[in-house]
Amino acid sequence: MNSTHALQGGAAVKERFPISLFSLTLGAFAIGMTEFVIMGILPNVADDLHVSIPQAGQLITSYALGVAIGGPILALATHKLPQKLLLCLLMLLFILGNGIAIIAPNYSIVMVARLITALAHGTFLGVGSVIAANLVRVDKRAAAISVMMAGLTISNIIGVPLGTFIGQHLGWRASFGAIAIMGIISLIGILIFIPRIKQKTNTSLLQQVRSLAQPKLLLVLLIGALGCGSLFMVFTYIAPILLEITGFSEHVVTWILVLFGFGVTLGNIVGGKLADWKLMPYLLGNFAVLALILAVFSFTDKIPVAAIVTIFIWGVAAFGILPGLQIRIMNLAKDAPELAATSTHSALNVGNAGGAFLGGWAITHVGLSSLPWIASLLAALGFLLLLAGHLYDRRKEAVKHA
Repeated sequence: MNSTHALQGGAAVKERFPISLFSLTLGAFAIGMTEFVIMGILPNVADDLHVSIPQAGQLITSYALGVAIGGPILALATHKLPQKLLLCLLMLLFILGNGIAIIAPNYSIVMVARLITALAHGTFLGVGSVIAANLVRVDKRAAAISVMMAGLTISNIIGVPLGTFIGQHLGWRASFGAIAIMGIISLIGILIFIPRIKQKTNTSLLQQVRSLAQPKLLLVLLIGALGCGSLFMVFTYIAPILLEITGFSEHVVTWILVLFGFGVTLGNIVGGKLADWKLMPYLLGNFAVLALILAVFSFTDKIPVAAIVTIFIWGVAAFGILPGLQIRIMNLAKDAPELAATSTHSALNVGNAGGAFLGGWAITHVGLSSLPWIASLLAALGFLLLLAGHLYDRRKEAVKHA
C-alpha cells in the first residue's frame, strides 16, 4: 500500500520521510561504493591478477557499459515482477557479483563479476526511484528520490575512501567483501521496511518500449547524457588539472575531492527540494549555472583558492540536476516508469563514458586546460535543448487552450 494514503490533514505536511526510504539509500550507497572503489585499488587489482593498469582499467569501462546496456534489458525482462520482489532479486544479484569478485581466480572471472554487478546497478536505482516516489506525497517525489540518490553521493565521501583503505591494507578482495556485507544489510532493510506497493501499470512490453521511444523522452535522456558528459569530461581528469595547472600537491587534491563530494551531496538534496517546487524552471536554471561555472573554472583553475570554491559550486550544480531529470522522465513515461527510470542511469553512464573519451581526445589535440570550457559548451547545449523543449511544450499548451 502506498504510504501516502495514510497522509491526511495538516500534520502530514511536516511528516518526515519513512524509514523504508533509507533502506534504498543504503542500497544506493553500496552501489556507488562498488562502482567507484575500484579506481582507488586499481594498482592492487592489476598486481594481484598479473595484468597491466590499462587492462585493469577495462573493469571500469565494462561496468559502465554493463549499466548502460544491461540495465534496460533487465528492466524489460522483469517488468511484470512486483517491485519489492524485483528489488530483492536485484540486490541478491548485486551481492552475487561482489561475492564472485572476492573468490575470482583470474582477470576474466573478475570481469564477469563486474558485469553481473553492473546489471543490478541501473535497474536497482531505476526501480528504487519509482518506489521512493511512491512512498511519499506527490509534491515530495523529487526530494524522496534525492534522499535515495544521496547514497551514491555519500559513498564518494565515506564509502570509497573506506573501501580503498580496506583494499590497501587487507587486499582488494576485502573491499568487495565489505561491499557485499553492505548489500546484505540493504537487502535485510528492504525485506523488513519496504511495503508491498501495488503495481500502477499493467502495460505490455511493446507499450513500454513505445512509451520510452517517444521523442520528447529521448530528448530528455540526451540532455541528461550531455550534463553527465560535461561532468566526467572534467572530473575524470581533475587530478591532473589540479596538479599541473593549479599547482596543488597530491595530498591537497585528495581533500579537494572530498570537498567536491560534499558539494554533490548538497546539490542532490537541494536539487530534489527545488525540483518539487518548480521542476522546469529549476532544471533550466541549474543547467545554466552548470554551464557558467564550468566556463568560470577555465579561468579559476589557475588560482588555488578560487579553484577550490569553483569546484565546490560545480559539484552542487552537477548533481542538483539528477532528481529533477529523474522526475521529468518518469512523468513522461507513465506507462513504463521502471524502464524509464532505469534508462536514465543508462543515459548518464553513456554520458560518463562519452565525457571521459572526449576529455582524452581534447587533452591530446587541444590541451589539458581546454577541458572546462569544452565541458561548458556541452552543458550549454543541454540547456538549449531543454529550453527548446520547454518552449515547445508551452506553445503547444497555449494552442490547446486557445
